[in-house]
Amino acid sequence: MSSTDSIIKSKQAEKEVNGISTQVVCTQFSNYIFIVLTQYGKIGTLISITPDSRSNDINTPTFSTKVLLGKDEPLTHVCAKNLAMFVSQEAGNRPILLGLSLKDASIDAIKEMKEIIKSCKVW
Repeated sequence: MSSTDSIIKSKQAEKEVNGISTQVVCTQFSNYIFIVLTQYGKIGTLISITPDSRSNDINTPTFSTKVLLGKDEPLTHVCAKNLAMFVSQEAGNRPILLGLSLKDASIDAIKEMKEIIKSCKVW
């Protein structure tokens, strides 16, 4: 079935990031965007990233992150915001559900992963 036949739009990509095979799947649903970013072949930690409706300044939107499943660590929130904020902003401030399972969460790796996510644009 091609993506034009499907109600749900989804794209995926695979690329090596610092020598580690990294897979991305982006799926657009009616009320949110689901992104899986994995270097282990599984969903891993599930994080909700939502635009903060209390922010009145459109130039500096704020986002809330909440770990729904998995380890709730500060680095998880930092990675989630860095990886998914631009998606939410480009998609009209829609919430993001992010599955994150990384071996390498370095700054350089995160930058490369953002580019992979951009290549799977469904929003």
